[in-house]
Amino acid sequence: MEHTKLDGSVTMQANNEGAQDREFWLKSLERLSRPVLEALAEDRLRERMPVESSGSDRALYTHLEAIGRLLCGIAPWLDANYGDSQEQALRAEFRELTTKALEHAFDPTAKDYMNLAKGYQPIVDAAFLCQAILRAPNTLWHEQREQVKTNIIHGIKQTRTRKPYFNNWLLFSGMMETMLYHCGESDWDPMRIDYGIKQHEQWYVGDGVYGDGIHYHADYYNSFVIQPMLLDMVETVGQEYPDWSKRYEVIKGRAQRYAEQLERMISPEGTFPPLGRSIAYRTGAFQLLAQLAWKGQLPESLQPAQVRGALTAVMKRCLDVPNTYDEQGWLRIGLSGHQPSLGEEYISTGSLYLCSTVLLPLALSPEDSYWNGTEPWTSKRLWSGADSAADHALYP
Repeated sequence: MEHTKLDGSVTMQANNEGAQDREFWLKSLERLSRPVLEALAEDRLRERMPVESSGSDRALYTHLEAIGRLLCGIAPWLDANYGDSQEQALRAEFRELTTKALEHAFDPTAKDYMNLAKGYQPIVDAAFLCQAILRAPNTLWHEQREQVKTNIIHGIKQTRTRKPYFNNWLLFSGMMETMLYHCGESDWDPMRIDYGIKQHEQWYVGDGVYGDGIHYHADYYNSFVIQPMLLDMVETVGQEYPDWSKRYEVIKGRAQRYAEQLERMISPEGTFPPLGRSIAYRTGAFQLLAQLAWKGQLPESLQPAQVRGALTAVMKRCLDVPNTYDEQGWLRIGLSGHQPSLGEEYISTGSLYLCSTVLLPLALSPEDSYWNGTEPWTSKRLWSGADSAADHALYP
């Protein structure tokens, strides 16, 4: 890491780099969000959003996927209250659009009324929406009209008629009950939360990694779903039962270890191994790293500025390349550009918006250390020939 010169030039250069990165992140947020929020706010999401998928039934689910996953990533920024006048104006506009979008999404008389009663996929994306509400309780809950709140609660409870699969889906059921608890519903079900937490304890394979069900999978589901939801659930409801509260530090420690691994997966060029299912979620692979940066919970081995640099590099490789968006601004299936063969049958246009979860640190003030200073991320430092501390596994 460079040291500040007496004339302050290095500090100024580092701060400028952080400001430029933040501007890029804000432009990425707007580019991702505007088509979804504007269409749903006008009750025209089904009319406007294409459904790109190799699956046969994704039109039943893709619209809930789009709004639930998008809000899961941009929610903390929506709840923030700082930035320059341009950022403040964008936030105010998107808050208004989000309010209208939620009204239509849960209004049974609206054209864009979301499917929460048919099929299994709504269990997934109702949970992402619930996670968004936990991350932005003011904008997405307290500031909503009472009828909208009633409609949201009714919609979430519709998912209780189907059971989740015996894998990371257990956390989707638990997340919805966590949101119901947070919103004051007396009939929240602690068993669904308890099952998700304790079954994942049984599936822990070591060194900060959980199996997804009874088998280990080489993919990014520890970051797409498992560890972010475990953290948010236990942070919200942990105080209700001593065995939950005792798990929090263990869960956080494992998350910090996995975040170290995620940061080391980012190459000097901003690429990362295209391993496993759902790689078309792009930057969603780094949700956990982004979440810990936003929460100020990064492990001591990672400096906020180096994480910002790494995630910015990834975003440029995944979101800022030709053919990522169609002519109307909707995301297309791929990891870097348009690569439709990377989309499994359950992947559709709406699914892709899980990439927004990389944006969680935008909730940090521009004055935060995350946006100030510069330091190379681990692989960039090592492959330049610089010395660095060795990596170590987490025991037990």
